[in-house]
Order: sequence, then structure tokens, then C-alpha cells
Amino acid sequence: MAEKIKKVEEKEITRANGMPVLLISLIGLLACVALFITSMVTDNTLSDTLSLCLCIVSVIGAVICIIILAGLHIVNPNEAIVMTLFGQYYGTIKKQGFYWTNPFVTLVAPGKVAGQNVRKKISLKTVTLNNKQQKVNDALGNPIIIGAVAVWKVINPTDAVFNVDDYSTFLSIQCDSTIRKIARLYPYDLLTDNDDNDEEHEKTLRGSSQEIAENMKEELQKKVKAAGILVEEVRITHLSYAEEIAAAMLQRQQATAIIAARKKIVEGAVSMVQMAINQLAEDEIVMLDEERKAAMVSNLLVVLCGNKEAQPVVNSSSIY
Repeated sequence: MAEKIKKVEEKEITRANGMPVLLISLIGLLACVALFITSMVTDNTLSDTLSLCLCIVSVIGAVICIIILAGLHIVNPNEAIVMTLFGQYYGTIKKQGFYWTNPFVTLVAPGKVAGQNVRKKISLKTVTLNNKQQKVNDALGNPIIIGAVAVWKVINPTDAVFNVDDYSTFLSIQCDSTIRKIARLYPYDLLTDNDDNDEEHEKTLRGSSQEIAENMKEELQKKVKAAGILVEEVRITHLSYAEEIAAAMLQRQQATAIIAARKKIVEGAVSMVQMAINQLAEDEIVMLDEERKAAMVSNLLVVLCGNKEAQPVVNSSSIY
């Protein structure tokens, strides 16, 4: 996109301090008014031709003073104005102050908003764009709801007003498309557990949100660079499954957690049973054949892996 847009080189225009110009113009305007009144109220001391000349001069002087006053501009902190002169780019002012420039220049508005007064000053402040939540499909085709915020500011006001119609709307649309593009490259979460000690794990929207937000920032910056915008940060603010599959995915997560807990319980129970059998054999407390060992293992596993506490049964007779 940046290659297709004709680049307008930004330049600082020649400007003067506006306060002296304001004072001189006001004094000149008052002098013209006084001259006009004098030419109208004089008696026959002046000829009609001279009175007419003074009247015309005062009117012309007043018009010139008004035109000069039109060249005064106030630039507030973190603001900029872009000017054109008869359809050609004239220059940009980004430094705060009270200035006087060519009175025939035109301030370029950054965009057109129907029914609203368009400001002709471009804000250079840092702004937060709260992107609305949108439904997209992840890499596995599951519908998810995702939302993000982008922190940005205008660093080149000339590009912001000449390369796009409304840079804030342009950024919002590009942010939507970037979120959709990046979200489709990653799954929301891994559907299978990886038991291997492998350092290379697949990135997911839930597990690698910071890295994915950084990718969104880089992708968004490429798209809005031509508009003179700097994207400082992108953060994912909302991430969830869509309503139609949220319940099913919650059941899957619960089942995964239960399986993982049961696995730990069984591993611990097996090690405890093995330790008990080995301890009995080493201390020669009781000699068990294979059948009795199998029964003991079964009973211990039931006790250790059960959800409820076992009720002991005391055998007062022979164990055989």
C-alpha cells in the first residue's frame, strides 16, 4: 500500500511570531476606522474629492488588515496543522505557539464526519482504540470471540491528511482485519496434551497471547505506516469461545483436568503399593504368594484410588 500512494514530503513552513502582527494589524484597523470617520464628519474644510479618497483608502486599509489577521494561527501542545496554497501543499506546523503565515493558505481537515464540525488541527497525542469484540474462526475452525485495544498516535500529520480520507477510521478498519488475519493462524487452545518434554510447543491464542499481540502490532504497523501512524502497543482484552461451543469446550477442559488428576493419583498409588510389598518382603513380616500379592494390590489400589474413604473389614480368623 505504501508503494502505491504518492509520497508527500513533509516540510516546515516559514512563519513569524503572531503577536507583533496582531498588534500592528489592530492598530492599522483602528487607524483606518478613525480615518473613515474623519473623512465622513468633516465640514467643508476638505474637498469632496479628498474626502472620497480618504474614505476609499480607509476601506482598503481595513480590508488589508482583516486579510492579514486571517493569517494568524494558534498551535496547541501536541497538535499540528497542515496547509495548502491554491491546491498545492504549502507546509506543516507542529511546534506549539502563536504564528502568522500566508493569509491565503487553507488548513486541511483530517477527515469528514457527517453532521459534525470537522477540526482542522491534527492531534499528536497518544490515543487508545478499543476495538469491538468480533467473532472469528481459529486455526482449527472453532468460532471464538476476540477483542483488542491498540495504542497509537500520529507522527506524520502530512501523510495522515493526504494519504487517507480519515486516518482514525482507516486505523479502525485495518485493526479489525489484522485481528481476523492473525487469529486465524493459531488455535484457541491445544486439544491434546503433550506429555513429551519437548521445548517446541505450538503457540495458542490463550497460552501465547503476549507473543500473538506483538505479531498483531507488527502487522498493523505495516498497514497504517502510509497514514503517518505509529502503533505503540496492541493488547488482547477479550478471548473466549463462541457461545455455541462454549459449553462443549468447558466439558472438554473439565474432562482433561479430571484425567490429569486421576493419572497423578494412580501413579502415586502404584508407587505406594510397590513400596508396601517390598517393605513386607524385606522385613519378612509375612510371606505372600502371587495370588495373595494380587489380592493385596487390588485392595490397596481400590482404597488409594477410590473417591470415598474405605470401610475397613477386620478378619479375626486365619488369613488363609
